[in-house]
Amino acid sequence: MSDYDLYELPNGIRVLHKQVLHTKIAHCGFLLDIGSRDEKPHQLGLAHFWEHMAFKGTHKRKSFHILNRLETVGGELNAYTTKEKICFYASLLSTHFERAFELLTDLTFNSVFPEKEIEKERGVILEEMAMYQDAPEDAIIDDFDDVVFARHTLGHNILGTRESVSGFQQADFHQFLADNVRTDRVVFSSVSNLPFKEVKRLADKYLAPLPARLGDRPRLAFSGYQRLDRLEHKPITQAHCLIGGPAYALHDERRIPFFLLSNLLGGPGMNSRLNLAVREKYGLVYTIDATYSPYTDTGLFGIYFGTEKKQVNRTVTLVQKELKRLREQTLGTSQLHTSKEQLMGQLAMAEESNGGLMQLLAKSTLDIGRVEGINEIFERVRRITAPELRELANEILTDDNLSVLQYVPE
Repeated sequence: MSDYDLYELPNGIRVLHKQVLHTKIAHCGFLLDIGSRDEKPHQLGLAHFWEHMAFKGTHKRKSFHILNRLETVGGELNAYTTKEKICFYASLLSTHFERAFELLTDLTFNSVFPEKEIEKERGVILEEMAMYQDAPEDAIIDDFDDVVFARHTLGHNILGTRESVSGFQQADFHQFLADNVRTDRVVFSSVSNLPFKEVKRLADKYLAPLPARLGDRPRLAFSGYQRLDRLEHKPITQAHCLIGGPAYALHDERRIPFFLLSNLLGGPGMNSRLNLAVREKYGLVYTIDATYSPYTDTGLFGIYFGTEKKQVNRTVTLVQKELKRLREQTLGTSQLHTSKEQLMGQLAMAEESNGGLMQLLAKSTLDIGRVEGINEIFERVRRITAPELRELANEILTDDNLSVLQYVPE
């Protein structure tokens, strides 16, 4: 992608902007290279708790003023936490862009974590935990991380534990930020109809005064995977199952080919192999999909489905049959071409969302040091060969590599 602008401030913060003339909406946000995997054993859930607490007060604003700053002009303010990232972002009319820029800067870098607000938000997060536990299709995903990444920080639940969340105090947040915030690992990204010179002016106004925080912040690499089968009895009516294991990391050249393989197997299309073989042919599931999440030093592949308790073994057998097909049968020319066209179409539609594009610019910059343009990805997709996909299937989609977690009704 060449039609975007990049500006690096002296403190290391990078500002990316793409001008889209036909829109009246601005999407912007900070993406920080900090996530739950950066927590120490006594900090489980602290990154996510910080995401919540950023909205609860800064040196110059109380929670009420933060929440109303954009709402009063019809804007939206939000945030999320992942294993490796924290994002604070906003969408609003571009005429109010400076309002969002200033507010996001304030809550990202100037939060004060009021003690009274910590106590209130603690209860909110404990309720969030309870909500996920009441949704087995969500809870099994979190628990599966622990199955694959056992005893490693990638295996920890992003929400933390009831015990850890119950103990956090104001000093814990300040210490976590001091240990992890590095200004050269922060990106501000925006997509709007504004010219870049306006975004640059605001960056100089609000971001340039921030002190530089540089230096290494090493992450413990994952190693020592051991395949595991685990079955848990739950007070549920439907059985849930996740099958998967480690996969390729962000910088691995096999990342994009494996995306294609995962998409062919269980992507969002109704014509995915798993959907056709399990739902359409036998009506055993409502949802069955395959996902692939690359991280800095490893990746995670998983197949999820929910079905009747008595149909679990049959469904697992059908899934294993499809995996075996990919390992043993090379895709035909027509199948390969169709799979490529489908993936490229899905990627192009995803880029049509300006909000998604804003986050893509930031994430690509943090992950690989540059923006990976869609034409560049398309070219890599077009070069993928059928033997290459079969080789990947025999590396990742093997019985020895895939763990199984099942939730079954009591």
